[in-house]
Amino acid sequence: MLSGSLQYSCRTAHIEILKDSSGRDARPENVYPVPVVGSIAAGEPLHIPGAGERSDADETVDLPTFLTQGNPDVFAVRVKGDSMIDALVADGDLVVMEPAAAAHNGEMVAAEIDGEEVTLKHFFMQNGTVTLQPANNAVEPIVVPATNVQVRGKVVGVVRSMYN
Repeated sequence: MLSGSLQYSCRTAHIEILKDSSGRDARPENVYPVPVVGSIAAGEPLHIPGAGERSDADETVDLPTFLTQGNPDVFAVRVKGDSMIDALVADGDLVVMEPAAAAHNGEMVAAEIDGEEVTLKHFFMQNGTVTLQPANNAVEPIVVPATNVQVRGKVVGVVRSMYN
């Protein structure tokens, strides 16, 4: 039973307690506020301004520290498309990423193509060529020279809302 005067914030589909009855922060110690910095294409690469880039986020999501591993640089982006559905990443999910400039073969990354388009795919490099492999048989892989691709982040977790 809650008693005293509680401050709260009402958001879509939940109530968040901000202060307890003594005025102390009520956020549990085992969560970390992660900025949601935009969207990322999971299908054909799209030019999405700010996708996969850190910026001042209007939205944050509190995530358990086991998902962030205590990394203060993690950020989240909202997925647009279904090319990663067989990797359990669906349209509307949030992918939690750590900034990265390189990746190992098989890692799921935010990849920037030709300095303009960003997509979420599995990364494979061989003989100076990068294959950005979807996890959906209905979507073709993207094959480009390695000089045309920059890794912007690696996926460390996925958050799905049942209200999407």
